[in-house]
Amino acid sequence: MWLFDKQTVPQIRTALPGPKARELLERDARYMSPSYTRIYPLVVERGSGAVIQDVDGNLFLDFTAGIAVTSTGHCHPRVTAAIADQAHKLLHMSGTDFYYQPQIDLAQRLAESGPGASPKRVFFTNSGAEALEAALKLARWHTGRSRALAFFGAFHGRTYGAMSLSGSKLVHRRGFAPLVPDIHHVPYPRGCHGCDSGGECECVRQIEETVLRRIAPPDEVAAVFVEPIQGEGGYYVPPPGFLPALRALCDKHGFLLVADEVQTGMGRTGKLYAVEHWDVEPDIICLAKGIASGMPLGAIVTREEVMDWPPGSHASTFGGNPVSCRAALATLDLLESGYIANAAERGKQLKHELQRLQQRHPEIREVRGLGLMVAMDLANEDGAPLGARRDEVIQAAFRRGLLLLGCGESAVRFCPPLCISAEQVETAIRILDTVLSERQTPALAMSP
Repeated sequence: MWLFDKQTVPQIRTALPGPKARELLERDARYMSPSYTRIYPLVVERGSGAVIQDVDGNLFLDFTAGIAVTSTGHCHPRVTAAIADQAHKLLHMSGTDFYYQPQIDLAQRLAESGPGASPKRVFFTNSGAEALEAALKLARWHTGRSRALAFFGAFHGRTYGAMSLSGSKLVHRRGFAPLVPDIHHVPYPRGCHGCDSGGECECVRQIEETVLRRIAPPDEVAAVFVEPIQGEGGYYVPPPGFLPALRALCDKHGFLLVADEVQTGMGRTGKLYAVEHWDVEPDIICLAKGIASGMPLGAIVTREEVMDWPPGSHASTFGGNPVSCRAALATLDLLESGYIANAAERGKQLKHELQRLQQRHPEIREVRGLGLMVAMDLANEDGAPLGARRDEVIQAAFRRGLLLLGCGESAVRFCPPLCISAEQVETAIRILDTVLSERQTPALAMSP
């Protein structure tokens, strides 16, 4: 099924970057925005499954999935067939003003698959940041309240509302003030004795006793925004009692619980939605990234009673584009036919193998995650994060044909396509073992 199945991967044939890549990098440096954060000089020509081919013919094993986007693999034949079929029929007829079946079909599919028993409704966007913007607007409209709570370490996007909800890095905010007002940040649990042991969730109790008593009157708070597993902030999995306790806090004060499942959703954690691991039903779920296997699409899925805004109050010209909707329908078919189960199984394998590496390489201080959303933290013997070493490891892995990304202060993240095979996981672990054994890994220049 996959284009490169009969070839050895990785397969590095040129110096990196190769000659064609260097020429394109020169043009990129001349014309592209400097705000983009490319970390190594990979110039992609095509992809298939979990393999990327660059413009010079080098083959890479992809454990990034385009930042957790190509959930069913690069260019899955069933997804590309759905795209081609729809492209021959209808490219665009804005769903904000007209009707077309792919959008209706996908809305029904998402509404019926949402966690919990409540009837659901769907609004479509183009991206995750747009989904967060829609959720913030809807939460304020539905509750008639202005304030929102979000978490330190969270990343929700770079548009103004999403950026204001984020609390991950200064670079996302510096120079862009004033931000959206009345958004208050609280600590995300990275270990909580009460939550871990089945007792009272201390971190949620602290929210009530500090923020809600001193700066954010509960009757003015519209919603709590939370990533079920923090993404860009470090792939932190909360203790088991946290999300249920947060749900109870929202119910007590009339807040909406908004789950940002942009990165955790669509099967990545071994369930369609990450909140299903804790049996929690949010009021609003934000989706994007893996929903359409590479096509631009986002959505909010809400309890029916929450989506009560009037016609014209929010819209999107391209959100729910018919081609993207067909890609998403094909994606859901594939996820439900076995890719979600594969994510759970391969995720267990990946964590187990990384924990075995941890015994050989003491700089690996922690391995964490669910499904194929896994992080490996690097730190010294005192626990101080080794961010520079993490970057060296990612660079060295690239030179050996393994594509990785970082997250948090010093973590390597693993978010491969959900079609990844056991053999490909083993290959990635062998490369990583070799890289971690290298004492020094000089940085790879981005410019030719």
